[in-house]
Amino acid sequence: MTLSPADVQRLLADHGLHPRRSLGQNFVVDANTVRRIVRLAGVDAGTPVAEVGAGLGSLTLALAETGAHVVAIEVDPALVTVLRKVLGSQVPRVDVTVVQGDALRLEWERVLSADRGPWHLVANLPYNVATPVVVGVLEGAPQVASMVVMVQREVGERMAASAGEGAYGAMSVKIAYWAEATVVGRVSPTVFFPRPKVTSVLVRIDRRLEPAVPPSVVDYRRFCTVVNAGFTQRRKMLRRSLAGVVDPAAFDAVGVRADARAEELDVTAWGKLSGWGRTDPGIRDRT
Repeated sequence: MTLSPADVQRLLADHGLHPRRSLGQNFVVDANTVRRIVRLAGVDAGTPVAEVGAGLGSLTLALAETGAHVVAIEVDPALVTVLRKVLGSQVPRVDVTVVQGDALRLEWERVLSADRGPWHLVANLPYNVATPVVVGVLEGAPQVASMVVMVQREVGERMAASAGEGAYGAMSVKIAYWAEATVVGRVSPTVFFPRPKVTSVLVRIDRRLEPAVPPSVVDYRRFCTVVNAGFTQRRKMLRRSLAGVVDPAAFDAVGVRADARAEELDVTAWGKLSGWGRTDPGIRDRT
């Protein structure tokens, strides 16, 4: 069972609720869409799944009907109440634990048991928090091995962009440090209630066994400092955008052109540039 448009509107009306724009609440009301997401995520019986932004349970139910073990995370306490009622009415009972919490502040090691891993994260992410949620999970939840997230098209294209592409930016590099990301499908605005004004995409993100840049080359904090500086003034040549951040001698030393621009460097080149001359742990810790 999944939720139809009529089901979603009835649940909202029965509980005196309205979609909250501040929380990016656009509920999926199409069974084919939620089941497509489940297939793309590779979820089946016994799979441990974390769902962020569970809402009223459209995607939650599609995940649960596979027999997966689901932890459904929702920040809005009013929706949590409804979600628990929806799940509690299912026969046979589903293997879903509902957690009220903000995915940007969760203690992932407490919510997602390492004993069950590796975990899959599946989510219809509110547009305003999509980037920090994905990057935060990559940085702070190593038990999550893969993600399939539904996000605004422009955001998804940035997540999966490669060096030289127009959408490539600091977020693309940080995701590439941890994982490989691919846009695996588009989603029409017509499958949501209320209907957004933008097209969405599905992005699959698979965590690398090891970061693309080994910590022995540069620590992650220093890596992010350099990447952020480079893309803050992305139209400038790197020797200018990274002045005071990277030693000018680093460019020739690692084989990166000083007149290149940020979008020309892949994650490996960013690692070499940010790691050059940073062999002293004391220097890294002060960056």
